[in-house]
Amino acid sequence: MSNEFTEEPATTDAQRVVVERRGHVLLIQLARPEKRNAADLLMLRQLAGAYALLESDAELRVGLVHAAGEHFTAGLDLADVAPRITAEGISFTDHDGIDPWQVSGESLSKPVVMAVQGICLTLGIELMLASDVVVAAQSTRFGQLEVSRGILPFGGATLRFPRAVGWGNAMRWILTGEMFDAAEALRIGLVQEVTPDGAQLERALQIAERIAAQAPLAVQAALTNARLAVRSGDAAAEAQLQPALVRLIASDDARIGMEAFATRTTAIFTGR
Repeated sequence: MSNEFTEEPATTDAQRVVVERRGHVLLIQLARPEKRNAADLLMLRQLAGAYALLESDAELRVGLVHAAGEHFTAGLDLADVAPRITAEGISFTDHDGIDPWQVSGESLSKPVVMAVQGICLTLGIELMLASDVVVAAQSTRFGQLEVSRGILPFGGATLRFPRAVGWGNAMRWILTGEMFDAAEALRIGLVQEVTPDGAQLERALQIAERIAAQAPLAVQAALTNARLAVRSGDAAAEAQLQPALVRLIASDDARIGMEAFATRTTAIFTGR
């Protein structure tokens, strides 16, 4: 991995999220390390903009979310965000942003891999739950702390945490507001891999690049069908399996994949 990948970019008052293209992977970095990457409204909106870029750019196939500094995120910057909550709630996306927590009805069509370290609190866990593969450094500590602050998780934990890890495991941490470690996160299935400290980003990039090397239309179709099953039930997803297969089999990528299989060569997919 090149040195430029691990360098922390300079940040300004206007820069909370830094994006970097790495082939077909979009690296999305939380870049407020001096505040432990606590999310103020500006960071939330810039993150939504980064997700919109991932969704709209056909050359980008996978997102990789990571963070500068020692910690992934201390959660919401309540001093900045709380006063902005109105009687209708709070909106942190502008007209062209995509809600990274995907609780507004719009789902990202492309997969997201995450690398976390240090402390990962509240909306950080919810961002993990809205992503697809998570790699954690072994010293990472997690906390779904909202009930300790007099609010509830509003970024999807109440929906996704029980589905991901089981009711009892989710309620154990949501209702107590206690901290837990990477070993527990791996045990319950909240993260998919735990690495030595400092290796989580490289491993997450390996996974993201492996996904990006697959046929993108097929990856997106598989992701869409799996999410449809979660949102609308098995019957709705089952009804879309054959139509999706028919569309994919007519693609250039299906031809490329079949030819590579027959000739025992590596497929180079075009996304068409």
